[in-house]
Amino acid sequence: MSQHPLPDHLHLDTLAVREAVDKSQYGENSEALYLTSSFTQPDCETAARRFSGEQDGYIYSRFTNPTTDSMERRLAALEGAEACIGTASGMAAVLLLCMGLLKSGDHVVCSRSVFGSTMKLLGSEFGKFGVTTSFVSQTDLVEWKNAITPNTKLLFAETPTNPLTEVCDIRALADIAHAAGALLAVDNCFCTPALQRPIDLGADIVVHSGTKYLDGQGRVIAGALCGSHELITKTFIPVMRSAGMSLSPFNAWVVLKGLETLGIRMEAQCQRALEMAKWLEAHPKVARVYYPGLPSHPQHELAMKQQSGKGGAVVAFDVHGSTPAEGRKNAFHVIDSTRLMSVTANLGDVKTIITQPASTSHGRLTEEQRLAAGIQQHLIRVAVGLEHLDDLKADLSRGLDTL
Repeated sequence: MSQHPLPDHLHLDTLAVREAVDKSQYGENSEALYLTSSFTQPDCETAARRFSGEQDGYIYSRFTNPTTDSMERRLAALEGAEACIGTASGMAAVLLLCMGLLKSGDHVVCSRSVFGSTMKLLGSEFGKFGVTTSFVSQTDLVEWKNAITPNTKLLFAETPTNPLTEVCDIRALADIAHAAGALLAVDNCFCTPALQRPIDLGADIVVHSGTKYLDGQGRVIAGALCGSHELITKTFIPVMRSAGMSLSPFNAWVVLKGLETLGIRMEAQCQRALEMAKWLEAHPKVARVYYPGLPSHPQHELAMKQQSGKGGAVVAFDVHGSTPAEGRKNAFHVIDSTRLMSVTANLGDVKTIITQPASTSHGRLTEEQRLAAGIQQHLIRVAVGLEHLDDLKADLSRGLDTL
């Protein structure tokens, strides 16, 4: 169906609602969900041209689908990227990134504070195939520079990190990467483009777990890579076409709908998280709070500059404990005393989530790896949702006040 093209220079909130593929002949207002494995072709010649890439057209939902295309176009527009490719999960996005860019003998420099599964994938799984990874301090630019070797192909950062909310200087890391002839990939899961756009700061690739804030209601698993048209079409789509870590059309449609409310959700959840962080910082049973929106955070000024003046929706804190065993016991007590929060390792939901990272999201790491990443047994992570803040405080107080 013919329609007017979108005007140039639209605001993010508008793009989040309007950017998509053209409407079908039926003129649907809400984007259509195309649940089909394949697409018929009008004749053999057209089929041949589409399969060879000489002509645009939908072929097979493993790598071409209008619903997935809509989600990819919308997310790319929000991130300020030329293109995007959806994946089956956030970790599938990291896998696609590495499969597309790396080969045996290549080297990666990665923050040692990234998500536990990312550390396992880079440090263990790709190590089997001759890719080496150096893990460095999230915040020490000298360590990043010193880790560069002649065969360094990729720098990988996550900012803020999960769960300690450490913030790296994206522009500085981009300069380090480009001076070495490498690319910088940034996991933007915690902030989303509603708060932070790494490509504007020099990053080459943005990594997403759409499972988190992009969906926003804990309904589906999804991931994505955003970057230049050349990287997406020449580097990642060929790997996707062969390897098939594809985003299903249904999950793409759910994320597409989630993006429509991303801005207002992030605004509300960031505000609640800031108030909770302030409350926790004043609580006598809390040893330390990790939240970029607090002036006490080591990278507070940088976070406010990079993250549109907001701290995000994830708060982590330490309860007291003189030994690891006591810290674990106290953390478990606080979490098990909640009656409202969801005890699970996900984040980004409108329902507030609480977890002990040392035994969940980072449970597969060795104790040495956990300690190097700063993940102690007394650490608790709260991904703040949309419940009333007084109810959330009361829920945490049940455990904190009885320690």
